[in-house]
Amino acid sequence: MPNPAPRPDSSSSAGPRVLVASDLDRTLIYSANALALTTPDAEAPRLLCVEVYGGRPLSYLTETAAGLLAELGGAADFVPTTTRTREQYHRIRLPGPASKYAICANGGHLLVDGVSDPEWHARVTERLARECAPLDEVRAHMAAAADPAWALKQRVAEDLFVYFVVERELLPAEWAKELAGWAEERGWTVSVQGRKIYAVPKPLTKSAAMKEVARRTGAPRTLAAGDSLLDADLLLAADRGWRPGHGELAEAGWTARGITPLPERGVVAGERILREFLSEAR
Repeated sequence: MPNPAPRPDSSSSAGPRVLVASDLDRTLIYSANALALTTPDAEAPRLLCVEVYGGRPLSYLTETAAGLLAELGGAADFVPTTTRTREQYHRIRLPGPASKYAICANGGHLLVDGVSDPEWHARVTERLARECAPLDEVRAHMAAAADPAWALKQRVAEDLFVYFVVERELLPAEWAKELAGWAEERGWTVSVQGRKIYAVPKPLTKSAAMKEVARRTGAPRTLAAGDSLLDADLLLAADRGWRPGHGELAEAGWTARGITPLPERGVVAGERILREFLSEAR
């Protein structure tokens, strides 16, 4: 389907602004287990809860990061970019002005004012049907190869990809690598993030959705950040990118031209990333 001509729709009266597309979990926001605080408790940064699930606090950023994110919303078009489903994303309450655009399900859904764009979703699903093995085949293979001793839950996300919640201490060291080899031949990618193992179709990317938002807004530059293998395409597609000192990409020592590896780990890395975004956006 042909794309219509770009229609810049930035809310800034000065014209199109820099577009900032950032991963959320373990990049800007952190669970209690991922905070990685190293200072004495009395000197730890104050935290702001931005997600509640089941009546309990789930995700945080530092209060300083919250202020920086609010500033960023006034200086750039901030686009939350996540592998989360729409339902999971809508639990998050980020500080600052509401984002017009958000990218969910690893690019499978492009939200405009909180609602999925049906034309974008149709384009994505048509491409997946053409270019990679069906979801049911991958899900069935993973279920058959997994051991209930460490595979705690299996989830299908938005009828687009599948992930397992696992007990990492019991997960065989080679299992994910063997799955990745099998998936590669069928046009899928495997990513291990904390206690989750994702299998995602290769054409399902955050970068494609970011480029679509940039086209619609007329953004002159794009900035990005992320920590996992599923963020690599996003970082490579942006004019500048950052990755924290933790996560899949850091563990692999991954970097590329235009991408800055940061030394900070845990929730303070989110603070540093936001400082970098603001510096570039201004």
